[in-house]
Amino acid sequence: EENMALFGKKKKEESCCCGGNCIEETMAAAEKTKSSGSRVKILGAGCARCNELEASVKKALAELGMDEDIDHVTDFVQIASYGVMTTPALVIDGKVISLGKVLSVDEVKELLMKQTVGK
Repeated sequence: EENMALFGKKKKEESCCCGGNCIEETMAAAEKTKSSGSRVKILGAGCARCNELEASVKKALAELGMDEDIDHVTDFVQIASYGVMTTPALVIDGKVISLGKVLSVDEVKELLMKQTVGK
């Protein structure tokens, strides 16, 4: 029984969404970076779908006359700190607004307007 508990614990530590980087220090650092940088963030490894979402967001911001910078977060530890396991994801003001799909320019504009109205 004792060996099973040790094995179970060891296995749990090794199976990590961030390739073994989910240690307290890296997660704490990732939490800090969530509140820094731009209001608008794209989470994703830089794949074609992530880049498409970023292009939609840039165009939506331009059409709305919003002069916002966009951060493209590619670090898996930071992405995981948002609780996101499916990319691309759109984050506005630290809140995950959309994940796992490429939004159209109109969809992004609608989401941006919803988020800004309350500000």
